[in-house]
Amino acid sequence: MTILEFLTETTKQGASDLFVVAGRPLSYKKGGQLLEMGERVMPKQTDELVSEIYQLAHRDIARLRQSGDDDFSFAIAGLSRYRVSTYMQRGSLAAVIRIITFDLPDPVALGIPSQVIALSELKKGLVLVTGPAGSGKSTTLACIIDQINRTKQKHIITLEDPLEYLHRHQKSIISQREVSSDTASYNVALRAALRQSPDVILLGEMRDYETISIAMTAAETGHLVLSTLHTLGAANTIDRIIDVFPSSQQRQIAVQLASVLQAVVSQQLVPASAGGVTAAFELMTATTAVRNMIRENKIHQIDGLIYSSATDGMFSMDASLLKLCKAGTIGRDEAIAHSTNPDMLARKL
Repeated sequence: MTILEFLTETTKQGASDLFVVAGRPLSYKKGGQLLEMGERVMPKQTDELVSEIYQLAHRDIARLRQSGDDDFSFAIAGLSRYRVSTYMQRGSLAAVIRIITFDLPDPVALGIPSQVIALSELKKGLVLVTGPAGSGKSTTLACIIDQINRTKQKHIITLEDPLEYLHRHQKSIISQREVSSDTASYNVALRAALRQSPDVILLGEMRDYETISIAMTAAETGHLVLSTLHTLGAANTIDRIIDVFPSSQQRQIAVQLASVLQAVVSQQLVPASAGGVTAAFELMTATTAVRNMIRENKIHQIDGLIYSSATDGMFSMDASLLKLCKAGTIGRDEAIAHSTNPDMLARKL
């Protein structure tokens, strides 16, 4: 089986991720389940399949052979877009491929709450979408960007590694830049973006304290900055940002973060009763009480505030899981397994 045949078949079947790893058949993930195609592939075959991916992407494989890792994206006309991570393992080439549709996702079909999409109305500040790897953070951000693009006249700059969803200019102008092919790094691109008259900046990931520092400065100077972190829960996210900085700067960063933070969205994918997965969300908006807690280093109290602040438009992860469970979308055991306070949720159920 060629890599093109594998991509074509799995894309049509609605797979989310594809795996090319020596020692087992070509595999793909669909609805959280790992499925196999064909016979076991050996190192020589995986090298050939990965080389075919590079040919389809018109990319030089030398970078992978030199460093042992490479990330990029490409498209096949009439089929789909693909985000690829290639790597060396046990001396052979391997690849994990994420399938990204040409069409922008529909937030209603994906169950993204309207309060999350409404974050597109913000004019400035920092909005973070957080969750484990593969939980749909990029998809949620794409929906927010699409909402801005369709309803407002803005200049939107996206900095991604690699590019995932492609946006067409609508009411807004969208400049999409890919790290490594369009710019040297997130930091270089982010500094340059501040001179490119942006209204909205999408930063694919806040990786280190320098990137976080520039992002917060951008939010402070009147831009809307959207980004992601691999944390779950608003309090964990705020702690992670502050802890990235040296202890001598943490007090100053907490004050700055309290002034620029607008919202933290946390999400995770939960196996659904009917098969596949569904998304559960938590939303924290930066009310006066939240800002004071960040300034006064009472971050551990934020989770309790979210639990009790439904009137402020916030909702907790457990409230989302409870709603999904009562609707029959997910089972009781899955709801409890993914909750932040299993005992409390069990009593409510």
